[in-house]
Amino acid sequence: MEFTTVVPARTPADVLDTIEREGGRWQVGERPPAALQDEGNALAERLGGHFLDHFTGAERAVAACGGPTIADEVFEQMRGEPNPVPEWIVTGVGTGATSATIGRHLRRHGHLSRLAVVDPKHSAYFPAWASRCADYTTGMPTRIPGIGRPRTEAGFLPAVIDLIIPVPDAASIAALRWLRTVAGVQGGPATGTNFWGTCHLVARMRDAGRRGSVVTIIGDTADAYRNTHLNEAWVQAQGLDPAPYEADLQRFARTGEWPTA
Repeated sequence: MEFTTVVPARTPADVLDTIEREGGRWQVGERPPAALQDEGNALAERLGGHFLDHFTGAERAVAACGGPTIADEVFEQMRGEPNPVPEWIVTGVGTGATSATIGRHLRRHGHLSRLAVVDPKHSAYFPAWASRCADYTTGMPTRIPGIGRPRTEAGFLPAVIDLIIPVPDAASIAALRWLRTVAGVQGGPATGTNFWGTCHLVARMRDAGRRGSVVTIIGDTADAYRNTHLNEAWVQAQGLDPAPYEADLQRFARTGEWPTA
């Protein structure tokens, strides 16, 4: 299938190579990041094509499919665990489909589990949730691919979310490194963001004297980020310093102490 992808100006070369490998073309968007979807739609109209707007359609498609969802998978996989009903389920938000699906499932089935969303810097989701502003826009792309958006998308349903945890980008990279070197999990930056939020919640439970399970999702793999988030030169060029956050993770693993700020 022939396709053209409208990409942000700072899209990594590896991503552009992947588009071309799949037989597609790409062009850099001329509008601000929050308006890239509008630009894609206008391009489709000019070419007589169809704009695949997953940011508007993904959450609705999952809600309409009626089949087993990722939430069903979580609870199926937790069967037989010492604490099969998680205290928290942690995920990021891109299109909104994953968080909406999990949040709806928890409320529909009366689970005691709560849903926490992690959100990177420059994303509109945390300020939108905190301010109850449905159309909040930052206008700036995030540096954590796959999660966070410069504007709130149609699939974002704040009413089914119990907590949103803002995560610094350097902390996401520190968590990504920790997962690789200590746990052997080859996750990407979004997975690192999820893990940082998971540690925050485990620390809260520990401080409250609560025991239980916390479930998170490996939302990406490391392979696509060897020249960016896993590359020290790229990290430094972004002005990011993961070292203090790596120290926080090491201290947490050793003593259970989590940073309060």
